Amino acid sequence: MISNQLSQKIRRYIEKDPSISTRALAIKLGEVVSPSTILRHLKSLGYRNDVPKEVPMLTPQQKRKRLKWAKEHENDSWTKTFFSDETAFQLFRNTVGQWYKGPRPIRRIPKDRRKIFAWGGFCKKGKTNLYCFRGIMTAEVYVNILEENVADIKAMLGKKFRFQQDNDPKHTSRLAKSYLGKNMPEILDWPSNSPDLNPIENLWNMVKRNVEKRMPRSLDELESFLKEEWDLIPDDTLNNLIKSMKNRCREVIRKNGDHIDY
Repeated sequence: MISNQLSQKIRRYIEKDPSISTRALAIKLGEVVSPSTILRHLKSLGYRNDVPKEVPMLTPQQKRKRLKWAKEHENDSWTKTFFSDETAFQLFRNTVGQWYKGPRPIRRIPKDRRKIFAWGGFCKKGKTNLYCFRGIMTAEVYVNILEENVADIKAMLGKKFRFQQDNDPKHTSRLAKSYLGKNMPEILDWPSNSPDLNPIENLWNMVKRNVEKRMPRSLDELESFLKEEWDLIPDDTLNNLIKSMKNRCREVIRKNGDHIDY
């Protein structure tokens, strides 16, 4: 049992040093309680111990541009916007936690964690097929991907829509700009270092988690699972993500251009 006085001391130590261990806390408290008792007490107070979430560093100029962008687009209708992105899926991921009793479970992971790259996109009306590839994406590869998907995008959204992409050099290359200018009615301006604004990142996280649970054993199996999980994403999820854009803009404004929790 930890008294209110000891509890206040523990919280003060954590505020001074968030990375302090329960063993170090026990020593500072004169070892009147055990590290395991401290851990249970902290959990009862709602504390969690985890690695800080990684987000891209934002310069003051990037924050100003994000703030300006959010103010300009806060009241947009996002029903005619197509969001796109590419990502890497790693074979033998090990990020999904599990409950256990006794010794901590072991999962043997090869040193060489091979990857498959994928491009996808979605809007309120649906999503494209997931385009998987294993080489390096160049401007030529990017344009080929767009060529394979532009008809489907237009079938979903008609002749008037906005195409979203980030500021990757392949996306802003002369070749890509030329193709986009001829085939996309409008390109949405996009602030740098802003994956938190792109709702497709939520889809990537969902797919990666679901695929990891299936424990693919080869790149071919990984690719097959990726496409299956992508296809299984329900329309309600897509609609909710589109609806989230207004709030994302408001959160960026509230945080004066800084990163938001999405």
